[in-house]
Amino acid sequence: MVVGMSVRRWLLALSLVSAGIGLACAADPTDKKPVAYRWVDDKGVVHYGDRIPASDTQKERTILNREGVEVGRLDAQKTGAELAEQTRREDLRDARLAELNGQHVAAEQYVITLNSRLVGLQTQAMTFKPYSTRAGARKMPDEIAENLVRTLSELRTLRNTLASKDKEVSAVRAEFDGDIQRYKTLRAHMQAR
Repeated sequence: MVVGMSVRRWLLALSLVSAGIGLACAADPTDKKPVAYRWVDDKGVVHYGDRIPASDTQKERTILNREGVEVGRLDAQKTGAELAEQTRREDLRDARLAELNGQHVAAEQYVITLNSRLVGLQTQAMTFKPYSTRAGARKMPDEIAENLVRTLSELRTLRNTLASKDKEVSAVRAEFDGDIQRYKTLRAHMQAR
């Protein structure tokens, strides 16, 4: 009887363990809740755990889900000098972007002015030959024709300038984003040593 009880308890324990494994396997594989962290200590040793020791909380950490797949990253805490440099670079980027934005706004306002001027010149041109169908229409004065050509040329140049400024804004953003990414990569490489 005592042996029978042990076997029953053992079978019950085995069935509970099996059920627990079954539930764990049936868990949602897309669950991205952090289950573990991966980090490298000062000696370059890689660690895994559900808690990070206080001595390593300043370091970069990777967040892992139940399957051990990386689902996030926590950056290392920055030093005062690193924070100051990051702030300086962000301020430079923001100043350059604000300058480009101001130039863009001014150029757009000038496009509006040129379009208005063009409409007025086109309206005037319609009263002269070859645009007017009126029998007594005079030949268009050279001044109006020159103003039309000049205005159209300025509009074309300004539109090209606006497109160039848009590309420059994208390039400035990409440059600073690239700098930030290179900094993070270099920092991670230095910490791994």
